[in-house]
Amino acid sequence: MMRGPDAMALLQRALQGSADAAGLILAIGEATSIDWASATFTGARHLLRVTLPDEPASHAWLAGLADAELFMPGHLLADCAVVAVEHAAGTLAARIEALSVEER
Repeated sequence: MMRGPDAMALLQRALQGSADAAGLILAIGEATSIDWASATFTGARHLLRVTLPDEPASHAWLAGLADAELFMPGHLLADCAVVAVEHAAGTLAARIEALSVEER
């Protein structure tokens, strides 16, 4: 039986779709996931490094990620935070930490 994409792939697609909808060019670089579980949920913690053009729309998109509703079939995005932003040569490099949980 073939399984669908993992939570990291779904998160990357959701971020890309959200950036596309905002008219932004998003490049996803380093991306890692670590399995996570509590007494009632299973999921994964994600760390991604993304780059965007250094423009007001990019700043607004990053600022809105914590409240964004990103579609990840079979998973819920429980938390999403921009934990670091660097400016260099007309680009923003941001580090994003997220927590996804599997829907049951």
